[in-house]
Amino acid sequence: MTPARYEELRVPVAGGELAALRWPARETGAPVVVALHGITANALSWGRVARALAGRVTLIAPDLRGRAASSGLPGPYGIAAHADDAAALAEALGLGRVVLAGHSMGAFVAALAAVRHPERFGPLLLVDGGVGFPAPTHLSPDALLTAVIGPAMDRLSMAFPDRAAYRAFWQAHPAFAGAWSAEVDAYIQRDLTGEEPALHSTCRIEAVRTDGVGLFADEVVSAVRELPAPATLLWAQRGLMDEAQGLYDETRLAAAGLTGTTVRTVRIPDVNHYTVLTGDRGAKEIAHHLLNGSDTSVD
Repeated sequence: MTPARYEELRVPVAGGELAALRWPARETGAPVVVALHGITANALSWGRVARALAGRVTLIAPDLRGRAASSGLPGPYGIAAHADDAAALAEALGLGRVVLAGHSMGAFVAALAAVRHPERFGPLLLVDGGVGFPAPTHLSPDALLTAVIGPAMDRLSMAFPDRAAYRAFWQAHPAFAGAWSAEVDAYIQRDLTGEEPALHSTCRIEAVRTDGVGLFADEVVSAVRELPAPATLLWAQRGLMDEAQGLYDETRLAAAGLTGTTVRTVRIPDVNHYTVLTGDRGAKEIAHHLLNGSDTSVD
C-alpha cells in the first residue's frame, strides 16, 4: 500500500530549528498526537502508524535533535533537551494540550516531557519504553550504551556505497524478517546522508551517546511514576533482535513498581521492539490506543 502523505515542517527551538513531519487529519478540529521516535530512528518510523490512523487525527512526529533533518541542531543533547524540544514544538504550532506518544527512547522523552510540561501534554502512549531501571554500577558509560542499543551503535560509524546497500543491511536484520514495507524503506532511507560511495547515518554519535547514558538518570527513570496524566505502556513480546525475551515481561514490570501510578500495561504478542511500531499488527494496536486516548471513535 502507498504510505500516507505528510508535510515537512520546521519550528524554532533552542539553537536552531527542529524538523518535523505532519500527517494531517481529514477534518478540521480533529485531535492531535505528537509522536517521538527512538534513539537512532527518525520521524518516519511512525509512517505505518500514520497509515493506520487514516486521517482520523493529525499526527506530528519530529526528527529529534541530532537525527535526520534535525541532525544539524547543536547540543546540549539528552532526554531533558528532547523533552523541552517537544514542548517547544507544541507551542510553536499552537497545539494546546495534546496526546503524546513515544517509542523506545522516545517513550522516556515523552514521560519526562509530560512531567516537565504538564500544560502541553495530556494522555501518554508509551511504546516499548518509558519504564526504566537503575544502571548497572559496574559498567562504564560506553559499555552501558552498548548494553542499551548494541549493534545499532556500530551502524553509526559505517559507510555504505549506495542506498541499495543500506536497504540490504536492514533487510538482513532479524527484527525485519518478513516485515518489510514501503514505510520501513522510507524510514531507513531518511537516515542516510552524504554522497556515494560513502553514505552514512545522519545520527550524531555524540547525541546518541549522551542520550543513551541519560536514560538512566534519576529524573528520567522516575518520570513514569510522576506522570500528571493517564498513560498506557504497550510492550512488545520480543526483543530488539527478535529474540524471545523482550525489553519487558510481567516479572520486570512487577519489579518496576508501577502500582499506584497512572500507568496501565498492555502486552502486544507476536511483535518485536521494532515491529511493534513499524509492522502491521503493532501499528494497528498503536492507532487503536491513540484514537481511544484522543476520544476519537475507532472502527
